[in-house]
Amino acid sequence: MLDDVRRAAPAAVLLAAACVLGACRASASKEASAVSGGDVDRGKAAIGRYGCAACHTIPGIAGANATVGPPLTGIAKRGFLGGHLPNTPENMVRWIQHPQQIDPNNAMPELGVTDQDARDITAYLYTLRQP
Repeated sequence: MLDDVRRAAPAAVLLAAACVLGACRASASKEASAVSGGDVDRGKAAIGRYGCAACHTIPGIAGANATVGPPLTGIAKRGFLGGHLPNTPENMVRWIQHPQQIDPNNAMPELGVTDQDARDITAYLYTLRQP
């Protein structure tokens, strides 16, 4: 009987950890949507449509492992965007839409990102908290 409990314990711990992580991801998505006014799932899709993976490494985006621009891993926890713009949801929306207006010396192009797409992309990026 004790052996059965010992064998079951690792599975129970893994199941509990998966539930906790799932709840944490759901909570992070809700929080990111609330602060940005965007939708995390639509943001993930918009990242693909605008070709962000051509320049950036972006966790959770298939094929997004480029090194032209900075990796976006942990971007939600960074203090600044583009090296000098305070990292707030509104500033991230502005940066995504008009990086050349904010800093004409950076390599990120103006891609014609709509307001809603920028909010959605911001929502997704604000879920990226792990370095």
